[in-house]
Amino acid sequence: MTAAQNIMGAVPVRRWKSVFESYGQELVILGVIVVLFVGVGLYNPRFLSVTNINSIFVGNAYIAIAAIGMSLVIISGNIDVSVGSLIGVLATIAGTMAVNGYPVILCWLVPIAVGMAINAGVGFLVAYVKIPSIVVTLGMLSILKGGLISVTGGAWISGMPPEFMIAQFRLFGIPSSVYFMVVLTVLAALWMKYSVFGRTIYAIGGNPEAARVSGIRMQSSVVGIFTIHGMFAGIAAILFATQLQVIQSTVPPNLELTVITASVVGGVSILGGTGTVLGSTLAAILFAAIGSSLVFLNVSAYWLRAVQGLMILATVLADMARRRRI
Repeated sequence: MTAAQNIMGAVPVRRWKSVFESYGQELVILGVIVVLFVGVGLYNPRFLSVTNINSIFVGNAYIAIAAIGMSLVIISGNIDVSVGSLIGVLATIAGTMAVNGYPVILCWLVPIAVGMAINAGVGFLVAYVKIPSIVVTLGMLSILKGGLISVTGGAWISGMPPEFMIAQFRLFGIPSSVYFMVVLTVLAALWMKYSVFGRTIYAIGGNPEAARVSGIRMQSSVVGIFTIHGMFAGIAAILFATQLQVIQSTVPPNLELTVITASVVGGVSILGGTGTVLGSTLAAILFAAIGSSLVFLNVSAYWLRAVQGLMILATVLADMARRRRI
């Protein structure tokens, strides 16, 4: 074999190595999803039915979308534990407006604007008042959850007009939630990779001091990151509010934990600076698939929480080992 042939043979190897180094976590999660579908499908073919696959993707699309915004926040070196309460509040706002006859477009856009405004305030407290994000969002969690229960009493909202139910729209037989999840993930991934602000998020989370010295406006950037996170939470809330015929005016249980877990297991470092939104979306799909598979395997669904906890610990330990190696 000639030297030229050796070089040509080495190029694909280096290319694949580079791809795995950049997207190793995402490829692993994708592989686990494929193995899970094949394995459980062989054990119980009903797992691969169109109805169940639709349930896996549609019922958790809003979680994947919320995890996109959460990934941006964690990559920047912050965290938001109030996202579940925020989604519950925004979904209630949307449903209440819909049953009171407001134009459908306002019922969709107002909750998104409210989510952006609330999170802009959170970002302001984190960036300018210098309160740690965990403290600010813990306080916001209590405010939103307590306020929602106090105002609504946990009452269910029903009688929403059909044109409001955007999550139930279908194109070519595929629910609109799936399109939202795929399109927003792709756009966010491209934006994070190629835009100036997207790279700024990585810089802030990876080395805040270097980012500051290089001229990045740290405070306004953090406010912007939380505001964008609020936008994704608003979109997630609309899909959550419209996937069923009723909305329960309470905070979805453990939603913030699920969203944070999807981001971390998807490869976003809890220490900031690394990760992709593609990984968080794949992790959200994986959790939904695991939860569904437990039912078809006649295993208690409570094991899903244990699996999520183990995956978080394994991911964080792997990230710590990688950082020490670097």
